Amino acid sequence: MATFDLNGRTALVTGGNGGIGLGIAEALAEAGASVMIAGRDEEKNERASNEINRNGGQCRSVRCDVGELEDIDAAIAETINAFGGLQILVNNAGIAAGESPENMSDAIWDSVVDTNLRSVFRFSRQAFEAMKQAGFGKIINIGSMYSLFGSAQVPNYAASKGGVVQLTKSLAVAWAPHRIEVNCILPGWITTDMTRPAIDNEPFHQQIVQRTPAGRFGEPDECGGAAVFFASSASDFVTGQSLAVCGGFSIA
Repeated sequence: MATFDLNGRTALVTGGNGGIGLGIAEALAEAGASVMIAGRDEEKNERASNEINRNGGQCRSVRCDVGELEDIDAAIAETINAFGGLQILVNNAGIAAGESPENMSDAIWDSVVDTNLRSVFRFSRQAFEAMKQAGFGKIINIGSMYSLFGSAQVPNYAASKGGVVQLTKSLAVAWAPHRIEVNCILPGWITTDMTRPAIDNEPFHQQIVQRTPAGRFGEPDECGGAAVFFASSASDFVTGQSLAVCGGFSIA
């Protein structure tokens, strides 16, 4: 199992203070990585990092609005200063705000696309030099089932997550000569604050569960194994790929 060992590696997880991001941060720390959580809510950041440290991990946090380039640069610099480098970047931060396409304002479109897609590009671009200097890097982007399927209710979210998949492929091609692997996790319906409205809508919740071969929603920590694989040397010959963690939702 040495190929999955992350000791000596440093990871920066955006939106790592809750939901899927926290599940991934916990898994990376358990595998031995030093983890920096980046999020806007400093109180949530501190709670999350304290929880990981109590469980034996090594974790710190930094306030970061992924929509601000200055915050992105500061988060990367803080990670390098704290742990001596940056080899793993998890672009997890994301938002959802829905409306039918004909009624969607530019502001709602832009807010979702900027957070879910542009920030992935900017964080990856800004982290490139540190990974190049390290001699290798692992970038893990978080897509969605809506990377694969269309949506009448959240077309901006679906477009942004589809863009994440294509950006993953493009960065993988561009940075393979630098030994930087770029891959994507496509979570299915996972129990988080973002999916709480779907869970609380019982008819819709049952529709999802019945469509999912596993017969349930997933839990945030169930995305952790895929992240550890993509962050470790076990995936050194894997790049530009998207892995669905969805209980079979994407194939049913």
